[in-house]
Amino acid sequence: MRKMVFKMERPGLLEAGQEITVTEGLLPSNYYYIIDPALAMSANIPFRYRLKSRRGVVADIEENARGFYVTAEFDEPEVEGTK
Repeated sequence: MRKMVFKMERPGLLEAGQEITVTEGLLPSNYYYIIDPALAMSANIPFRYRLKSRRGVVADIEENARGFYVTAEFDEPEVEGTK
């Protein structure tokens, strides 16, 4: 399972165990991913670590001083350097 972290601005938009779909965005040297419909956003991901799956499951949601962070799992191998 590959895990990816997304930043969520408000609580209660997602919950653990929920199935999600993501949309891929393209920047000049990176990709980014958004949990549909615009619920949370990933950090910039280098081309070599591109996510192949578009469906996943919310594994965990954490709150800290900087906001809410959603960890999602995707059915593909973990990529070194992306943890």
